[in-house]
Amino acid sequence: MAIPEAQIQEWVQEWLRLDKVRTSLTWAPACLRFGTAGLRAQMAAGFARLNSLTIIQTSQGLAEYLLAKIPNTPTAGIVVGYDARHNSRKFAQLAAAVFESKGIIVWWYEDIVHTPLVPYAVKVKKAAAGVMVTASHNPAQDNGYKVYNSNGCQINSPDDDSIACSITQNLEPTVWETQGGPLQKPILDPMKASYYSSIVSQLKLAETNKLPVQFMYTPMHGVGLRYMTAAVEVTTSKGIKGMIVVDQQAQPDPEFSTVKYPNPEEAGALDLAMSTADKANVSLILANDPDADRFAVAEKVDGVWHQFTGDQVGALLAYWILSSFPSPATCDDVMLTTAVSSQMLSFIAKAEGFSVYETLTGFKWLGKTAQDLQGKGKRVHFAYEEALGYMFPDVVYDKDGIAAAAVFLRACSSWSSPWAKLQELYGRYGYFVTTNTYWRSPSGRKTEAVLQRVRNLEDPFPRRLCHRKVVRWRNITTGYDSATGNNIADLPKDPSSRMITCWLEGSKSDDGVRFTVRTSGTEPKIKVYLECRSKDHESAERGALEVLGWIRQQWFNDPELTMDEKFANV
Repeated sequence: MAIPEAQIQEWVQEWLRLDKVRTSLTWAPACLRFGTAGLRAQMAAGFARLNSLTIIQTSQGLAEYLLAKIPNTPTAGIVVGYDARHNSRKFAQLAAAVFESKGIIVWWYEDIVHTPLVPYAVKVKKAAAGVMVTASHNPAQDNGYKVYNSNGCQINSPDDDSIACSITQNLEPTVWETQGGPLQKPILDPMKASYYSSIVSQLKLAETNKLPVQFMYTPMHGVGLRYMTAAVEVTTSKGIKGMIVVDQQAQPDPEFSTVKYPNPEEAGALDLAMSTADKANVSLILANDPDADRFAVAEKVDGVWHQFTGDQVGALLAYWILSSFPSPATCDDVMLTTAVSSQMLSFIAKAEGFSVYETLTGFKWLGKTAQDLQGKGKRVHFAYEEALGYMFPDVVYDKDGIAAAAVFLRACSSWSSPWAKLQELYGRYGYFVTTNTYWRSPSGRKTEAVLQRVRNLEDPFPRRLCHRKVVRWRNITTGYDSATGNNIADLPKDPSSRMITCWLEGSKSDDGVRFTVRTSGTEPKIKVYLECRSKDHESAERGALEVLGWIRQQWFNDPELTMDEKFANV
């Protein structure tokens, strides 16, 4: 039963009268901050939460921004999609209603979709923008509002600031309807058909090489099953008979009832898939996160489950794509990665003759860089980042967990096993051991103080870390890079990023260490992405852990910082 508005007003006034320390005022005036990821927050009442009002306000601001920037926005339209989270469909309907009220065509997905279908439709329809209502792998109480530009990429600066400004100028809600009107155009079936054709083209499939691979699949309570099923049907001769699904996680469940966190990166997230695979005598697991834009792999080898890192899957996918080239690679053949991902792709490129470009973290950068390079005549085949994201520019300019799974299955059909192929690549290009961890900070002020202390160790950068010499230092916060002729960083300066990358010389047993320190954009954490390369796994692991221990003692030895338990004893 709805609570009368007068009663709510009475409660609010009584709270303000009794709350002498004014705890309510720490949240009441706050507003959601629209950024390059759009919006992501807990669903609840208030201006700092996601709810029907803040969705309407955001959509009004976005619409007015687009109408001012892109003259043909009304006819180009806006693509709108949603996942299976609580309120996703309702929020998408409200956004669509706002766009229609402004005279803008809405390219409408009539049912739940995986996130990449929104930027895919933006590309195909040449739309003015795309909106996907999703919070990806966040907890069940969260949701989000993700925006794509007319180029099919995630929005980037300064567009995010312009949209945020437009939102503040359009806060009075004008539409509350959720029923679609004549400007709402359904697109689900034609977009799915076109999308799967793009995947088949990416795989360069012929009927004779549709080989079966048996595997266990989990969509992690999300939208992935129907899209994974269709992708398997069009790319493997055995079809869905080769795919066994984790029944308890097969259907959309906005509570994510069998996992603590619906993120395949998290420890324990694949436990149910592994136990189900054990019972079915299946040794390969493929997984998507709830909106199916990320992709994870695990394989059982000699009785032990190995969950692949994003860097390992990235290297395997890149190598298979390389092996599918009709002729030897040249410098015009390009793959992309990020500043916090493994260097293995660069070593493969150096040996095999193609080019690798590095970007800042996030697919807003990978997608844009791919388009810029294509505009210069380069052939951009693939991009990835370590957080289980893989992009195939011929399909979509964003990470795509379904396309990644299809490509991976095709690659598996030519390998004895993914794990064996990875060991082969290590033997050929060197062993790379990554040690990614974090320190939890009590506040943003403490985080900044710690990083400022690191920056001030020496001017312009520290020359050594324990007994290893610093051979290169890049500070994206200030735009400094010791390796360039003018000391200007090869990546865009970003004062808000708080990101430092350090290269250390090799030792008698390894070829050197690279690590990046940056702050999290969503949590009070200082993250470290560290990697050592050597001729064998043991030496690389020893070098990585040694340097991590030094970083802990010399840089982050602060009683207010709490280290990730996994490496707390290093």
